[in-house]
Amino acid sequence: MKIGFIGLGRMGSGMAHNLLRAGNEVAVYNRSREKAEALSKNGAHVADSPSDACRDADAVFTMLADDAAVEQVVFGEKGILSALSKDAVHISSSTISTALARRLASAHATEGQGYLSAPVFGRPEAAEGKKLLVVVAGKPELVERCTPLFDAIGRQTFVIGAEPWQANAAKLCGNFMIASMLEAFAEAFATLRKADVPPHAFLEIMSTLFGSPVYSNYGRLIADGKFEPVGFALHLGLKDIRLVLQTAEECAAPMPLASLIRDQFLSAMAHGQAEQDWASVANVAARNAGL
Repeated sequence: MKIGFIGLGRMGSGMAHNLLRAGNEVAVYNRSREKAEALSKNGAHVADSPSDACRDADAVFTMLADDAAVEQVVFGEKGILSALSKDAVHISSSTISTALARRLASAHATEGQGYLSAPVFGRPEAAEGKKLLVVVAGKPELVERCTPLFDAIGRQTFVIGAEPWQANAAKLCGNFMIASMLEAFAEAFATLRKADVPPHAFLEIMSTLFGSPVYSNYGRLIADGKFEPVGFALHLGLKDIRLVLQTAEECAAPMPLASLIRDQFLSAMAHGQAEQDWASVANVAARNAGL
């Protein structure tokens, strides 16, 4: 297939690379051109604008930081909406608000274009290794058409609903669950350190009890106090907690724990941790415990 790919951070670069490996013709665009040129060695065409990346494409992926970035790429000058062919599909893998997902679905439908929300779970190393979990929602016929693309970037695809915004709700709630686990580890480790119990010994118990690589991997980061290299920046985690609270308000579903976690992330931001890995929120509980 002929694919456009916009947004080549650590996640997007790995995804675009795997689309190339699967034999697709890929045009890439990134605000900083050197990230796009790095993929040209693997056969990617370097586009000069978002509209250039998606011209004549069967589908275009966006993997961007937030709502504002997606809005600019889609609705701005030389944006996707003005250039995507009729019946071509915009696949948004960005973690964005449910409100923006609904706006994108409506705008693309007006232009005769398809739209799918397909956010992913996984850190940059999972993106590079084709081990992402893809969560997709949209019209069944579009999902079926794009399934080979999801197979190219991930190890498993979950179809969550027929309305694209439902995938964004699932992604935001998933990130809330991970953030809740980070906070739980942070509080437990702070208490255990004051009780002179080795955090790594406790981590081994919890990893056995829960049997989850998410618990093992993030638990190890917190036990080690090692928050670099950054897989997911703390300020982006705060953005996602704010978005899940917006979704909860839309659905009239209180999320009191999410409100607490938002405040913990704000405390971390106030202590200069914005660009650290979001697992560094553990430092908030440590400070509160006098460690």
